[in-house]
Amino acid sequence: MESIFHERQEGSLCAQHCLNNLLQGEYFSPVELSSIAQQLDEEERMRMAEGGVSSEEYRTFLQQPSVNMDDSGFFSIQVISNALKVWGLELILFNSPEYQRLGIDPINEKSFICNYKEHWFTVRKLGKQVFKCIQGIRLSKWFNLNSLLMGPELISDTYLALFLAQLQQEGYSIFVVKGDLPDCEADQLLQMIRVQQVQRPKLIGEETAQSRDQRLPRSDVDQAIEVSHPFDGTGMLDEDEENFQRALALSRQEIDMEDEEADLRRAIQLSMQGSRQSEFSNSLPQNASQPPHTSQTDSLSSEDLRRRRQAYFEK
Repeated sequence: MESIFHERQEGSLCAQHCLNNLLQGEYFSPVELSSIAQQLDEEERMRMAEGGVSSEEYRTFLQQPSVNMDDSGFFSIQVISNALKVWGLELILFNSPEYQRLGIDPINEKSFICNYKEHWFTVRKLGKQVFKCIQGIRLSKWFNLNSLLMGPELISDTYLALFLAQLQQEGYSIFVVKGDLPDCEADQLLQMIRVQQVQRPKLIGEETAQSRDQRLPRSDVDQAIEVSHPFDGTGMLDEDEENFQRALALSRQEIDMEDEEADLRRAIQLSMQGSRQSEFSNSLPQNASQPPHTSQTDSLSSEDLRRRRQAYFEK
């Protein structure tokens, strides 16, 4: 893997990283790509001027910012396409009707450029390996050279079509790179050795965030949660948070139910005591002397106690 050239993300220069990872070297800089973008802007201005420099369309065009680059370091597909023309390479939209009619298996291509919103990255074949397997002869290995990853991600031939289909479902535009790519060290080295990848490379910042969270002081509750739900570097998902809150709510309900059950037992006990005292007083002779002081509970009848219990549980 060390022989594979892989630029990591800096700022918004993903178009530069995409091109250099595709060509496997530091072939383009922001200055060179800016020069291509300015040339495209000038060509567009000259075409608009053909309709008259005093026209409303031309004046509006001059007031608009460039569509080929911006201050953040973003470059358009036109800039990428013109940069590749220097190497005799051409871009074709992968899901266009023209390309789909060709019926080409993706594993027979050499590389792809993928774009979502303002992020570009390369998927490229490296190392024309030829070795026998159960299915026949397997050629090459594919690598996801996304600059947002810590390193290249190995993609098998069987997974490539599924990987591209998943990107399309997520809204990516995919371009097939046509033409002969320049020779590179990784391509030559990977012809002689097999490559295996035990673990997928992490996203940039993912490992740093995990280390930072591990250094932060944690409460006993946080540690208990971590034991039951090990932190995987991606943070707690919304669904996990909802389940956690639901569990807390159920726990509170159980506590409330236990309190109500305790109150119910006390009320029943008082009721039974009052009932026994009422029966005892009724069994006494009519001329028996009453105690000088009687409590309010002792003076209540069974019907009064029943009504009080009913009023308590209707609260």
